[in-house]
Amino acid sequence: MVQDLPERTDVVIIGGGILGCAIAYHLAKFGITEVVLLERRRLTCGTTWHAAGLVGQLRATRNMTELAKYTAELFAGLEAETGQATGFRQNGSIALALHRERFEELKRGASMARAFGLEVEVVGPAEIGERYPLLDTEGVVGGVFLPKDGQTNPIDTTLALAKGARMRGVRILEETPVERILVERGRAVGVRTPRGDLRAGTVVLAAGMWSWWLARDVGVRLPLHAAEHFYVVTEVIEGLPRDLPVLRVPDECAYYKEDAGKMLIGFFEPEAKPWGMEGIAPDHAFETLPEDLEQIAPLLEKAVARLPILETAGIHTFFNGPESFTPDDRYLLGEVAELRDLFVACGMNSIGIQSSAGAGRVLAEWIRDRRAPVDLVDVDVLRMQPFQAGRRYLYDRTRETLGLLYAMHWPHRQYATARGARRSPFHERLAAAGAVMGEMAGWERPDWFALPGMEPVYRYTWGKPDWFPACAAECQTVRDRVALFDQSSFAKFLVQGPDARRLLDRICANAVDVPPGRIVYTPWLNEAGGIEADLTVTRLEEDRYLIVTSAASQTRDRVWLERHLPEDARITVTDVTSGLPMLGLMGPNARALLERLTGEELSNAGFPFATSRILEIGYAQVRASRITYVGELGYELYIPAEFALHVFERILEAGEAFGLGFAGMQAMNSCRTEKGYRHWGHDIGPEDTPLEAGLGFTLAWDKPGGFIGREALLERRAERPPGKRLVQIRLEDPERLLFHEEPILENGRIVGSVTSGAFGFRVGASLGMGYVRHPEGVTADWLANGNFAVEIAGEPVPATLQLRPFYDPRGERVRA
Repeated sequence: MVQDLPERTDVVIIGGGILGCAIAYHLAKFGITEVVLLERRRLTCGTTWHAAGLVGQLRATRNMTELAKYTAELFAGLEAETGQATGFRQNGSIALALHRERFEELKRGASMARAFGLEVEVVGPAEIGERYPLLDTEGVVGGVFLPKDGQTNPIDTTLALAKGARMRGVRILEETPVERILVERGRAVGVRTPRGDLRAGTVVLAAGMWSWWLARDVGVRLPLHAAEHFYVVTEVIEGLPRDLPVLRVPDECAYYKEDAGKMLIGFFEPEAKPWGMEGIAPDHAFETLPEDLEQIAPLLEKAVARLPILETAGIHTFFNGPESFTPDDRYLLGEVAELRDLFVACGMNSIGIQSSAGAGRVLAEWIRDRRAPVDLVDVDVLRMQPFQAGRRYLYDRTRETLGLLYAMHWPHRQYATARGARRSPFHERLAAAGAVMGEMAGWERPDWFALPGMEPVYRYTWGKPDWFPACAAECQTVRDRVALFDQSSFAKFLVQGPDARRLLDRICANAVDVPPGRIVYTPWLNEAGGIEADLTVTRLEEDRYLIVTSAASQTRDRVWLERHLPEDARITVTDVTSGLPMLGLMGPNARALLERLTGEELSNAGFPFATSRILEIGYAQVRASRITYVGELGYELYIPAEFALHVFERILEAGEAFGLGFAGMQAMNSCRTEKGYRHWGHDIGPEDTPLEAGLGFTLAWDKPGGFIGREALLERRAERPPGKRLVQIRLEDPERLLFHEEPILENGRIVGSVTSGAFGFRVGASLGMGYVRHPEGVTADWLANGNFAVEIAGEPVPATLQLRPFYDPRGERVRA
């Protein structure tokens, strides 16, 4: 029986895969029952029906792991709740390493798992053989076992979620394709179907690989692209144990899962086959793609060698089906930039089953509260740039991203495809000088500069890489002379109008009602006091401000600003990033060089720290701001694009006399870590308050009108000292390196985790930052008297923790 399409509902969900059903289930669970889910054909018919059904729990960050853990927990009780079988089993999972570097990766992951509260065991070849007796362990170095991982039947689990949603009042309409999202005055207000229009207060786009097309039709850019994904299923194998854990052999690009007496073997080949961007047939449902044995033959051959039982097992199914991938292998969640009230949940990168319940829960909370319930920066759709939704870009990048899921997850790993999209005016000159480019938000940025005789390429390792000497030389230039950084990728917004001061002063935690020419370092906070942005605001004139933030935050910070402005505000926000390249002159000789270039006297009295003014360099008018992210005397130069190379050439001509050298982002990261400068998205984020992050000095408590988050922070202000605090970390062993999420131990007990790390070349030590917790408060005395270590790949490495930075803690060099 076909249900009638209502005229209106609170929430309409487009897409009846496991994610759409999980969102509907959780909305209803939270009391939002006026929900309609529309499926083009039948539930699960797009991608869900052919998913392998793996339910792993360890992800790259704490919150992503929590979502996966919640998925497993929900699946464990879903059948009892709904009466619908799910096929969920927790047989655990084993990941194998076939070389030492992979074993290091797995052991680091095991340490991370412990910090996240997951059960995990590091196992050797003999124990792996015992747990998986069908396996040929030749070449196996070691592995990890997660006992709470498992597998499920994707179709049955989706039907259980749908049943749970219906039980609470959700209407699910199949055979109801959405033709278009309805938009009025910048808001999504419903959908159009062949059966009529359905108005809604919120529209949720969870249509998998169809999401790109539906979004594009209303001016929304969603970066996801389908790719062919392959697995084979054997005939029934006599005596195949039903309790086999899921097996992953990433060095052979394969996974193995027992399935109803058969063996399913899936592949993540290094070069994938993108599919579907020229269009997807309207009647595509429960369909497979043409077989392509040649694509996976080398991997299948390795699988047979790894699991000898496959030599005599017949192949029942050779499967090829499409799945959606994003440019960074992380899914897309949240409200889009272009329209209000349009939320997305798509681009699942082959982890849709294990992420479904967790992602569905947090998106339902996000819809209910109109704010993310936890730090979801990793998957927030606003992290992406509009150009990344381009067809050619997506096609090229998708060839790589599918395989990266099982490739080595090296520190500093760079994408090989879809490069060169965004280049500063200085790009060719810097490349000619030996710059090795890294990519951030599509920008090509110098990461480091090859020394004479050094090949300008990345070689990856978990130890000290071969570019360390080059980075050390750059840091020495920063410390002793003057270095030139290309910071053009930093995002820049011009905010102007009669209401600019009043409204910015409310959005910024620090006071921006300062004299023109003054720079203010400030966070933007949410209502709970968490840090949503970390940036500088320069007052140019009475009603004009320049905001500078990180490249990765360009879309997110612009949207945050615009959505906190009243509709009738007399204010405009203009993204001027492309028209205002930026160079950084950093080091003790920076003032003398800039004086030579400008002919002006730039003493502390005339040009103090945190001020900005227009200077003349060559024939150009350049804004110079005395600010630094490396902890030395320095200036950021904002140059009109047409004058950029002219100014660059003048700097190089004059710079030789002052020992000017180039420096890249690796040196900047090293220096900022030594100085304890926070990095948003790593060291600070929406769940961290300025009080916990040691940024209390950025809070203008008593300014007129207050600031967003002030009331929440006033309650925490009484907690002195705070029980959670960002600390600086120095390892006693300079050969070990910190990256992120390594557990911090006190007397062998986990009390926190690392947020970021780098080698400090100016102090000659391996450094990091991280949060620790202590019920009696995190104080300097507790840190000084504690017995601390950081667990790296299962081994505790003694460490010193303190609140102050390890380099120039008094800030004397910055204000020299």
